Amino acid sequence: MVGLTEDQVTDLKLQDSQADIAVPSGGFQMRADPLGRRNGRAPKDNMVQVLTKARDEAAAIVAKDQARAGVPLTERLVAEALSILRGATMIVYPMGLPPYDPVRMELENREDLSGTQASLQVMDPGLAQLWFSGKEMLRGKTLADYIGKNEKTKVVVKLQKKGQGAPGREPLMTEEEQKKLMAAEFRRQEELKTKT
Repeated sequence: MVGLTEDQVTDLKLQDSQADIAVPSGGFQMRADPLGRRNGRAPKDNMVQVLTKARDEAAAIVAKDQARAGVPLTERLVAEALSILRGATMIVYPMGLPPYDPVRMELENREDLSGTQASLQVMDPGLAQLWFSGKEMLRGKTLADYIGKNEKTKVVVKLQKKGQGAPGREPLMTEEEQKKLMAAEFRRQEELKTKT
């Protein structure tokens, strides 16, 4: 019934076999899914808060701010974020989500992204290349082969699809540094104007 309108479901006399099995704990409220992927039985607000809190916690674990704070993103952290989401889903849906639900398919790592915008963000590991300092990093070589044995070195390594060439360079300054520099330059020019 994915992608069908309510009228089409009624005309074809289709029944959702999972509707009575995959019921949110605490009951549900009817909210039509504008994308037509779900049956419209949304969890009540208190259970929505459980899911929202879990989403925020998982997003904080894998956020870009963590990298800026010096916390590397590891498989263990990604697994922890997924575990938080899986746990919240089990709290809200103790009988489990229907097999066709996109959240369940994502948690089971079997979601089909073909034909979606999200498919453009997924790279096949066999067709991916790592780039550092404008040079392609060859498979089989370690990072130490490129930067040496200094463990305190911070590097930016970019992922690119094969055949696309080197990725764009990182800016020399952050936006904050650029704003400070421009403000200082503006003040200096104002001082020069007042002196002449």
